[in-house]
Amino acid sequence: MGLLLVFLLVVDILTTPKPSGDHSITDEWQAPDPDAIPLINNGAQIAYGRQLVIHTASYLGPNGTVAHISNGMDCQNCHALAGEQLYGNSFAVAAINYPQFSPRRGKIERLTDRINSCMQRSLNGSPLDSASKEMQAIIAYIKWVGADMNEAAAPKGAGSEKLKYLTRAADPAKGAAIFNARCTVCHGKNGMGQLAADGHSYTYPPLWGAHSYNVSAGMYRLGKLAGFIKNNMPYGTTYKNPVLTTQQAWDVAAYIESEPRPHKLFPGDWPDIKKKPVDYPFGPYADNFSEHHHQFGPFTDMVALAKK
Repeated sequence: MGLLLVFLLVVDILTTPKPSGDHSITDEWQAPDPDAIPLINNGAQIAYGRQLVIHTASYLGPNGTVAHISNGMDCQNCHALAGEQLYGNSFAVAAINYPQFSPRRGKIERLTDRINSCMQRSLNGSPLDSASKEMQAIIAYIKWVGADMNEAAAPKGAGSEKLKYLTRAADPAKGAAIFNARCTVCHGKNGMGQLAADGHSYTYPPLWGAHSYNVSAGMYRLGKLAGFIKNNMPYGTTYKNPVLTTQQAWDVAAYIESEPRPHKLFPGDWPDIKKKPVDYPFGPYADNFSEHHHQFGPFTDMVALAKK
């Protein structure tokens, strides 16, 4: 199950497509060819941004060459293939979606804000200076990936898939059995990932523990993680040829989320509690369901109540 989790991320709003316009919703999005980057006027900046997404830890990790502000994971652990993969939390519509209102933060969020949210949550670190060379390069790359999009575009696979809710709670015990059979070859039996030969970054990222994403990251929401797992894991999986069933993806996600990780909450999150997603695992809530119920489900009863 390798590639998982970097969360440039509460995966949350970054990957929410807008209504279809020039593109049919059934069109399959295809990222531009990275080999074309040097042909662009600001090609060097775009290429640097792509390297920052792929090798975040090398530049910004605990032993980074630019700064030491992140946990050692790479952005593409959550945004598969540098944000270029269908249903892999791609960057296809990221640039055109911002600025936009963030229910999580309760205010208008710029693209720089969204990137720094990932830096603080998915990478459990500190924000980048919005005027820095690195921030501007990441933005240039994200804009290049979505260069053929417009405000009415929402091509198929531009973000991540929202899986159908189970009628039961997701089961960490069942997920542990699947994880041990399918995922340990990359992420290890202890879920701590595999360090690269340079010792500065991960070939396969940690899924829990001190060097993984924190509890405020988008991937800590069960639905976000389950959708990513279904379409991208084990390593090499695509949405056209999934290895795990939907139920297995929910259960593996439940197992991963049941393990310890950095506990970092942001007091200003979700000022309107009625807008909290059903799988957000921290109260208070507008309903009477427990935090455990909101973390693992079943979610169908919550959705039914909310519709009344």
